[in-house]
Amino acid sequence: MSSTLSRYAPLVLSLLRLMAGLLFLEHGMGKLLGFPVLTMDPPVGSLPWVAGFFEFGCGLLITIGLFTRAAAFLASGVMAFAYFLVHFQHGFFPANNGGDAAILFCFVFFYFVFAGGGSISVDAAMKKG
Repeated sequence: MSSTLSRYAPLVLSLLRLMAGLLFLEHGMGKLLGFPVLTMDPPVGSLPWVAGFFEFGCGLLITIGLFTRAAAFLASGVMAFAYFLVHFQHGFFPANNGGDAAILFCFVFFYFVFAGGGSISVDAAMKKG
């Protein structure tokens, strides 16, 4: 069974990359474009707005699988920074300080730095061609 499942690992990696990228992109769109509507509307140039800029740009690149490793490295760092700058000051435990998503994004993106974008990505298509 292990070999059967392993055969699908590159495809599942692509699916994880796609979903994580779309969720990250959504956060950036909400902060920069106001859609979907978020509880925050950060002023241009503020720290949350800058975070939205990175979420939008890296989220787009990760979603399509273009420059996946570089975008994921940057996104992972942004999420680590966000966790310690914003969430950690509200307590140690992520379940209490609202930092669950930041930590999860940080480590999923850190995984993409090493694993790449999977078999269904612009990166993989460029490597073939």
